[in-house]
Amino acid sequence: MEQMKNFILKLGRDFIFISEEYKVQVGNSDFYIDLLFYHRGLQCLVAFELKADKFKPEHLGQLNFYLEALDRDVKRQNENPSIGVLLCKDKDSEVVEYALSRSLSPTMVSEYKTQLPDKKALQKKLHELFDNRS
Repeated sequence: MEQMKNFILKLGRDFIFISEEYKVQVGNSDFYIDLLFYHRGLQCLVAFELKADKFKPEHLGQLNFYLEALDRDVKRQNENPSIGVLLCKDKDSEVVEYALSRSLSPTMVSEYKTQLPDKKALQKKLHELFDNRS
């Protein structure tokens, strides 16, 4: 996670690192977000979840849960809604398409694409990190 954190900070000058394994409490349960940043340009929290396995629809549910917790309990009134970045080692494109079809607003995606790190660069770095662990 340390290597991914440093990589993200190098890619985007507007990222401010908040925490690794950031704890959010919902009810009586604790949950941990892999990496949490604040993006100055977008004025929002950005949660990164790193998965060493193939994409599963439940990963998206987990990330959405974290974003809801951040927006309710951490986000300040003047900030935009939190966004999440899910990085998986592998994927089945059709499963991803089905999982995301009702989740993403095209307007939101196009606005964030201009300010967030390039998807291909993030994927490449994730593969490097997991390949080096083996």
